[in-house]
Amino acid sequence: MKEEVEKAIEEIQHRLRADGGDIELVDVDEEGVVKVRLKGACLGCPMSQITLKWGVERYLKTKIPQVKRVVTV
Repeated sequence: MKEEVEKAIEEIQHRLRADGGDIELVDVDEEGVVKVRLKGACLGCPMSQITLKWGVERYLKTKIPQVKRVVTV
């Protein structure tokens, strides 16, 4: 599943990069929890958690039903 998640993150990375941010996949555990690291402008952005939940998590859950949630580390 990690390879699928990595590919899906690559598909949305350009959106974050367009605003000066970025995202890096750290790990995917057996329970479907995706761990990511936000970078660039996303680090200090007050909207980053909304982007993470309503953007990244929603997209990953749609593409990969085994994903249960996305968290930052």
